[in-house]
Amino acid sequence: MFRHVVMFEWNDGVADADIEAMGAALDALVATVPEVVEYRHGADLGITDGNFDYVIVGEYASVEDYVTYRDHPEHQRIIAEMIRPHVKSRAAVQYDAH
Repeated sequence: MFRHVVMFEWNDGVADADIEAMGAALDALVATVPEVVEYRHGADLGITDGNFDYVIVGEYASVEDYVTYRDHPEHQRIIAEMIRPHVKSRAAVQYDAH
C-alpha cells in the first residue's frame, strides 16, 4: 500500500465556503478514479497551536496508481483553481504503508 499525505496552511481570510467546495470537488474526483483505495481529508480541529489547517490522506495499491491520481486532469484543475490560490504553505510525504 502506498500512502500520500499532504497538509496545507491556508492564507489569511480563506472562506469556509472555498474549503468546503474544494472538499466536495475532491470527493467527486476520487469517486471516479478507481486507483484510489481510500481517501480522507479534513480541517484541523484546533486543539494544538502550530498545526497545519487541513490534511488530505490518500491510499493507493502502488506508486503507479498514485501517479494516475496525481496527474488526473480534474485533480490538476482542482489544485490550480481551488487549492493553490489559498495556500500559504504546504507539506507532503509519500510512504510505503505496509
